[in-house]
Amino acid sequence: MTLDPVHVDGIAKLAGQVGATVESSDQGAAAEEVWANFLDPLYDTTGREILVPLGERRRRKVPIADIALEDPPFPTQHGLDSGTINPTTFKNGLVLDVAQAAMSATPSDVDLHRGRTIIMAVHSNDTTLQFDGDWRADDRGYARRRVLDAPQVDRFEQRVVHALALYLAESEHALLNADSVEDLFVLDGPIYPTGLLRWADRDTELAEVLAEDDRPKSVVGNYVELVERFVERDVPLVGFVKNSSRKPLTRAVRKKTTAPWTNDSAFFRHVLERQDDDGERQDDALTCTNWFRSRAGTDGTMAADGDALGIERTLDSELYEVTFFVCYDPRTDLVFRVEAPYAFTKDPDRRERLTRQVLHDVAAERGPPLAIAKADELASIDRQGSEELTRRIEREFDIDRDSSYNDLRWGAIEETF
Repeated sequence: MTLDPVHVDGIAKLAGQVGATVESSDQGAAAEEVWANFLDPLYDTTGREILVPLGERRRRKVPIADIALEDPPFPTQHGLDSGTINPTTFKNGLVLDVAQAAMSATPSDVDLHRGRTIIMAVHSNDTTLQFDGDWRADDRGYARRRVLDAPQVDRFEQRVVHALALYLAESEHALLNADSVEDLFVLDGPIYPTGLLRWADRDTELAEVLAEDDRPKSVVGNYVELVERFVERDVPLVGFVKNSSRKPLTRAVRKKTTAPWTNDSAFFRHVLERQDDDGERQDDALTCTNWFRSRAGTDGTMAADGDALGIERTLDSELYEVTFFVCYDPRTDLVFRVEAPYAFTKDPDRRERLTRQVLHDVAAERGPPLAIAKADELASIDRQGSEELTRRIEREFDIDRDSSYNDLRWGAIEETF
């Protein structure tokens, strides 16, 4: 049953009441105060610097048409992404997820695009079962696949198999193809596996798995090795984060002053959005912040004074630290976070080249860089493909997935008699 018009009108009035209350809170002014007074640097409650500007703390703008027509500082790019079918529970007690990773090249490289790394992460509460397997080749050697036995947990089974499959596929494919990158490597997402690193804050059981189990540690270790490989080759590595719900800056600020925005991206949107005298958004220029060195939230794991989960690091520890800047595209009202290890941003000239490359790409593509868009298209598993693959797995298991009424209600399974 749909809502009657009278109910819609009533809900709209409630929204108006809430909206009028929100308007009385000047979030933009609060954001300006924080930008001006709290980020040079930002300290946590212990006095530790968790956000430090690299160079001058400032905001920049560049006309979209001008930057889009500039010659890019890096003539070639490679992008990487991974996609999954999403975690699925079966009636035999198994929980699994399947991820595939792919790398793109700009200009295109057909053979590289064909390559895949495929991981099936499997969880079972039966301690007598073990699923780890060797790498197997597929598609005339262009693809490789393996099964990963996920750590046993009493809860969060789906979260565990999803993160392990996603990040292991991504990191293994990146390491396999690292030498093909000539000028710039762009990960679709952060430079370290934040979905894994957040286990330390999410739940005691997950924190213990992260600290004590070699399987998630080995995945994080792949990203550490990836940084080392690209530093050795002197080829920059960056991460382009399209959607971020991070809150460490916001949480730290709330301990000192008002922070009425939802998360860090909302804060930077307030800081970077330009409005005319009538309050209308100006959309002729991209805006961005300077680069920051971050030890906030999960970034602290890879900080110079972080423990890196006990993973051995061969370079100076500060070179692994997360640095980032934020770019705002007024045409779409979207905020993008761009990350890189400090090894590639400590030099001001290279920092500037990376900034201009990203601004060029965002201006030209009206969104993520082309290398990322291509990698996303190669690696993504759409709903139809996910359903087909899940049905094939059901036939291999000779057992159905463990469904609920909501699966039937929302169309995940078909009603049968």
